[in-house]
Amino acid sequence: MAVLFTIGDKDVSVEQAMEFLGSVPLLQQLPAGLIKKIAHALKPMRFASGETLVREGEAGEGFYIVWKGEAEVAGVSNTLILKPGDYFGSVCPEHLQEIHKADVVAVDEVICLVLTHEHHALVSSDSIWTDNQRKDVATVERVLELDKLDVDLYRGLTAYPSETGRVFGGQLIGQALAAACKSVDPSLLVHSLHSNFLVAGDEALPIMYQVERVRDGHRFATRCVRAMQRGQEIFRLTASFQRLEKSLEHQRDMPEAPRPEDVLPREVLEQRYRVDARIPLRIKKKLAAAPHLQYPMEVRLCDPVDLVNPTQLEPRQRVWLKARQKLSDDQSLHCCVAAYASDSQFIGTALRPLRTSSGQRFRILSLDHSMWFHQPFRADEWLLFVMESPFAGNGRGFATGHMYTQSGELVISVAQEGVFGPYKRSKL
Repeated sequence: MAVLFTIGDKDVSVEQAMEFLGSVPLLQQLPAGLIKKIAHALKPMRFASGETLVREGEAGEGFYIVWKGEAEVAGVSNTLILKPGDYFGSVCPEHLQEIHKADVVAVDEVICLVLTHEHHALVSSDSIWTDNQRKDVATVERVLELDKLDVDLYRGLTAYPSETGRVFGGQLIGQALAAACKSVDPSLLVHSLHSNFLVAGDEALPIMYQVERVRDGHRFATRCVRAMQRGQEIFRLTASFQRLEKSLEHQRDMPEAPRPEDVLPREVLEQRYRVDARIPLRIKKKLAAAPHLQYPMEVRLCDPVDLVNPTQLEPRQRVWLKARQKLSDDQSLHCCVAAYASDSQFIGTALRPLRTSSGQRFRILSLDHSMWFHQPFRADEWLLFVMESPFAGNGRGFATGHMYTQSGELVISVAQEGVFGPYKRSKL
């Protein structure tokens, strides 16, 4: 165990300090890399009972986090007691000279971990994922970036508009999970999520994500995230987080599939469709006029559908996918990227047996979406998404899926239900 600092006769490791810092709401919103740097920069300070930690009118040492004991904030109408995990002081570089408005006095022996003024820049970051200002940030990482408005309140934008004007379901899942991840101890990783699509989102408007801290424990934590537009809840996600631990293991073997390098990219299949001789000219003109935006994920369909002459197929498919560029190392980001990608192609598996040469097109909307994260992985390396649909009926389709690494490790399981029906021509 690497000792970070010693308080009395107790050695404190980096892991112990990071676990403690992970309980501080202000710091949870920072990238994991920054929290580790903060842990190394902390200065322990001990105060005896009755001793003043900071005085009114003084700037103090910096940003104080109470590690042990209790302190009283003097001069407020109602007595305010600071306990372990509470914090005070200056956190912004531009506020280094800001003075305290009250005395803070130790009730009993108090130990504070102090981030001194010269390290104040560590408490701010331009990104919720990485502590470095990188110019080569992956496109999907930008899609999942959120503006932090307040503790547990974020704003997301739609970077890739669609033809429908509705927010892509994967964006809602990924961004909501990103907001949830930034409210827990970074040593806790998401192990499951359950979500419901309530109202179609408008991609022209920002989306507000409000996080509710349902439960905090040493091994598990639970968060509920509500996505809002125009004051209306459009999407809800509940996520559960767990501290990694060793245990006995087993898994289902990965099904056979062609190597990703032996499968054509989805863009090539789409381009072939655009120039197919069987496509009427009016449709070709419409396709040519449509804006082309590169999907942030690289997708390779092992079992593609003939879009020109669709036929009934088995309700299963295999898809290789990964982020187009290298991602930051934060494992929570990789989970969010997989969540973003999991809503693409998935529920369409339920429609494969329903396609006919008549050209009937279906409109499909997600109702709910659940995921279970089994072990760490990288979403910028190939994942095989194996999907099947055991049932479609009553206007709904149901699908289950599993994601494997190229080496055959089962890392994610997914389930989704959607509502479908035939496209109806506008009477206008």
